[in-house]
Amino acid sequence: MPMWKNDSEMFALMKEKLYTPVVGDILDQMGRNHQFLPAAIRPLASQVPTAPYKDPAETEDNRLKVAGYACTVLENDVFAYQEEKPFGYMTEALDDLKSNEIYIATGAHNSALWGELLTASAKARGAVGAVVDGYTRDTPQVIGQNFPVFCSGTWAQDSSIRTYVFQWRCPIEIGQVTIHNGDIVFGDIDGVLIIPRDIADTVIERALEKAATEKTMRKAIEDGMLVTEAFAKFGVL
Repeated sequence: MPMWKNDSEMFALMKEKLYTPVVGDILDQMGRNHQFLPAAIRPLASQVPTAPYKDPAETEDNRLKVAGYACTVLENDVFAYQEEKPFGYMTEALDDLKSNEIYIATGAHNSALWGELLTASAKARGAVGAVVDGYTRDTPQVIGQNFPVFCSGTWAQDSSIRTYVFQWRCPIEIGQVTIHNGDIVFGDIDGVLIIPRDIADTVIERALEKAATEKTMRKAIEDGMLVTEAFAKFGVL
């Protein structure tokens, strides 16, 4: 029986207790060896040394960690203005976002895939983050909304005449990772990984156990125990 009562409790526990290295270790142990997105995809707020501070009314800084269900989005680069439907089905995908979901997109690389108004739209729908395999823009306005956005960099080039969302809630691939709608997305300062939904409870429970053991082992080392002895006793490193 999981130690959480609902999705919101599970994601809050992940953000409080877990970090991507320990979750990645558990996925490796379970034979899921290709679950990290490319290393270039990092929190937007960590890429801007002088990032504007979040709204003072916010009591928690949410910009460097994200956990939620994937709402997968597939895009194409295009080379002519889409007069009949600019952006393709981007607005429909945004309007379809639900509580505890993360907009995760790939497939287009000739423009920014995220920005100020998309951030506001996702927040209004109850989404908890965005992960894009590419660029974002409107950086100060995005960071100022205290909403976790992960990307590979910033670039102001507009997507309206260059990008077409043609499907969402479909399988996508980023780097070596196949992502299905509803998989769990977990990201922090060390990167972003994907937890397949069918093994999520087991992965999270084992990761919580490992994180607690690592904390105990660190205390033992700080108190003088040799690393070899500590590894033999606790079995983590």
